[in-house]
Amino acid sequence: MSLISVVTIYTDGSCLNNPGAGGWGAIILRKNGESKRLSGGHPHTTNNRMEMTAAIKGLEATPTGTAVAINSDSQYLVNTMTLNWKRRKNHDLWQQLDSLSESRSVTWFWVRGHDGDHWNTEADRLAVSAAKSNQRHGHNH
Repeated sequence: MSLISVVTIYTDGSCLNNPGAGGWGAIILRKNGESKRLSGGHPHTTNNRMEMTAAIKGLEATPTGTAVAINSDSQYLVNTMTLNWKRRKNHDLWQQLDSLSESRSVTWFWVRGHDGDHWNTEADRLAVSAAKSNQRHGHNH
């Protein structure tokens, strides 16, 4: 498979209560300077599921064969993908991440959250905003 481009993705997940209303954000940066912001959420989820969903949605927005650098402040996500941490939960999402990663050349990077990284901060804003939106529009159980 030949690599067709290099894309950098910053991802973040947020959960207002864990579990509770959650949101995710992904910012896709292309070499030509283009950027794309994606976000969404779920009214009842966990922080880890939102971190994983952000990476999934970011990868889904890149073509097969793309070289992708994913930057996340989730050690759970990055270390599970790079150090083979044991997968005890969220098997549906790990399966999606594995499948998307197999059809792209993905490099995973951990970035310290809330540490002044512009794109990480922006991804966090998207995730928190989506979580708040899901809290307002979700169902109270």
